[in-house]
Amino acid sequence: MLEEDEALRGKYLMLDRVDVHCTWVSRAVLDLLPADLPEEVPGGEIVRTPGMGVFCDNAMDLVTSLWPKPSKERRKKFVASAMRELHKVGLVGMHDAGVVPADVAMYDEMSRTEDWTLRVYAMLECPERNTFCPDEAVQVQHPDGMLSVRSVKLFADGALGSWGSAMIEPYSDRPDTSGSLLVNASTLTSLARSWSAAGFQVNIHAIGDLANRLAIDALEASLKDLCPDSQDLAACQSRHRFRIEHSQIIHPADQQRLHAIGIIPSIQPTHATSDMAYAELRLGEERTRTEAYRMRSLLDISPVLGSDFPVEPPNPLEGVYAAVTRKSPHTGMGPPGYEDGWHVEEALTVEQALDGFTRGVARGAFMDGQAGVIAEGAFADWIVLDEDVMAVEAEEIRRLRVRETWVGGKRVYSREQDYLTGELKEDL
Repeated sequence: MLEEDEALRGKYLMLDRVDVHCTWVSRAVLDLLPADLPEEVPGGEIVRTPGMGVFCDNAMDLVTSLWPKPSKERRKKFVASAMRELHKVGLVGMHDAGVVPADVAMYDEMSRTEDWTLRVYAMLECPERNTFCPDEAVQVQHPDGMLSVRSVKLFADGALGSWGSAMIEPYSDRPDTSGSLLVNASTLTSLARSWSAAGFQVNIHAIGDLANRLAIDALEASLKDLCPDSQDLAACQSRHRFRIEHSQIIHPADQQRLHAIGIIPSIQPTHATSDMAYAELRLGEERTRTEAYRMRSLLDISPVLGSDFPVEPPNPLEGVYAAVTRKSPHTGMGPPGYEDGWHVEEALTVEQALDGFTRGVARGAFMDGQAGVIAEGAFADWIVLDEDVMAVEAEEIRRLRVRETWVGGKRVYSREQDYLTGELKEDL
């Protein structure tokens, strides 16, 4: 298709799927690859029908190695620009889920300059994904809380949309597959045990119910290593705070294990509202109803709520809206048959959603009492909204806008409106 367009023919193009678990490349990129590509890639897929060009999960490594690498100075500009944009939607901090050692060093350098205006809790990722790289792993803990590196990110599976999340049973709309693990169960457990023994909080990306089961297995084994004489793994977990990133589809038996141990689910509410158009096709009614996109039923484990940007928009108010209404923050609608919200039995109250985006996030980053609260002795981080989020109707939450953002007692964003002209003036 691209080759038929004269303006695009011969260009090196690479387009990622929205969840960044598949990429589509042009013929020019394909021509850079070896002719003898493997028929199968463990933990990945090369899509060959109706033609070559799509690579998913671990198979993406074949083409990402060809990416042009921006210079360090250019990467610094990207980071500073991103921070300014995040302040516009009221973010005072973020959990950066996958930072290679070279970028950790760059973050550490930047965090001592005026360009660094956002609190970052970074999860280390080895240059080669799903490996143990202790010689390159450096922990960073700034006293002012502006940069913290004490956790690691591992990946169990791919995404639901591309049939890549690892399921116990085959997909309802593709019974020929149950997805794929990016790493086998024994390796995942070995990695979790190695990283936890090295003093890192272990956070595992898991979307499908098989991936979540194996993630719980791996984290449970790590806790038993850390607290060999303990009869109460929940008490051990409360100190180490292992997390499962996404926690999207969890078998009922494994939900019980999650509750019993207290493993923290890190949930993105807008994933439910983005996936609701096709999730039941992938999973069927029973799995969707009993396993998928839990929120309310996981409240007792103090979930971390977030956005997963750039996969989803970063605006936390859109996430609050999605959690409260289980409807799309872009349209205000649920899917056909769920006009009042998709599986609203798992919806949260506004207060519960705000707690997940503030105190829950702080606890997941070992920042209890310092972040996520406005209190004496805490970091002076807050935002000013046009209206009180606790007072407006639920439908208005997605339309709320940020007037000011403050980090460490310093205003890092201001939106002033001339009420005579209606003109908006932004000060970054």
